[in-house]
Amino acid sequence: MASASEETKPPVEAVMPDTAPSSSQADDVPDDHFSKMTLDEKYALVRSIGEECIQEEELRNLLEKKKDPVAYDGFEPSGRMHIAQGVMKVINVNKLTKAGCIFKFWVADWFAQLNNKMGGDLKKIQTVGRYMIEIWKAVGMNMDRVQILWTSEEINARPDEYWPLVMDIARRNNLSRIKRCSQIMGRNDEDELTAAQIFYPCMQCADIFFLKADICQLGMDQRKSEVKSKINKAWCPALITDGNPLIEYTIYIVLPYFNEFVVDRKEEHGGAKTYKTAEELKEDYTSGALHPGDLKVALIKAINRILEPVREHFKTNAEAKDLLKKVKFIDIWMKAPAVSRDKAWKE
Repeated sequence: MASASEETKPPVEAVMPDTAPSSSQADDVPDDHFSKMTLDEKYALVRSIGEECIQEEELRNLLEKKKDPVAYDGFEPSGRMHIAQGVMKVINVNKLTKAGCIFKFWVADWFAQLNNKMGGDLKKIQTVGRYMIEIWKAVGMNMDRVQILWTSEEINARPDEYWPLVMDIARRNNLSRIKRCSQIMGRNDEDELTAAQIFYPCMQCADIFFLKADICQLGMDQRKSEVKSKINKAWCPALITDGNPLIEYTIYIVLPYFNEFVVDRKEEHGGAKTYKTAEELKEDYTSGALHPGDLKVALIKAINRILEPVREHFKTNAEAKDLLKKVKFIDIWMKAPAVSRDKAWKE
């Protein structure tokens, strides 16, 4: 999409799928840590969060010359959070801040309203947004270099700066091109879009310039028993790693979070083994040295270790507990017949 002005330089874009490779769990990083890292170390750390980087040299140049590069990512508060969304976001943010970036979290409450999430009810959307932030904190997001920004607040505070950007972008693009961006809203090109949803891509493009972002990331119920049940039922073909969801969970979530993946087995089945790299894991799995059943047991244990602080936080923290209760109610409310929704919410 065209930039908002000829003078504005677009940010480096790290294009990531939902299962992008990432980094380790939250660490307490000293203030002088960033200056001690070499350029190659910073570059490798930032670059590894994405499958693809659109401007490799610009990213290296940015990390070399700018003291506090600004990384940005936005999210629509749209419902209950799944494991990959909750854990991988933390891993990626911690990796960027560890490399010296300031991370701006753009809580897209107005975007969710435009996209008719939660029936377009801003209050419910904001409740879900606070719930998601609580999860990321509980998983271990290092908040020292993270700014939480709500679109409704920031745009209202600087409307004379934001809306001219949106209008400029809208002028530079025709309707068919805007409609081709509908995937960012979870829609298809053929979907009947509301007038509000036509605004969405123009606003999302404007966000990058409004937030002065240097690095822009783009995307290419968890009880212990539920985790065990879901993983045990998951498709996990023996000897095959490509497209194997449990291998991907291990590589993209567990290995980056713990920096290792431990498989405990009886001696007659090969004994315990600790994997440090994805290559090791893939080699053993494709050769048959690692059985799907052993992979599942180890993955269940690892995922539950990651989720335990989250469960504890929502069990013991009063504010978090209240948010979870409200989000569960909203989930039920969204599935109820429209005629009974308003009455149920008021009650």
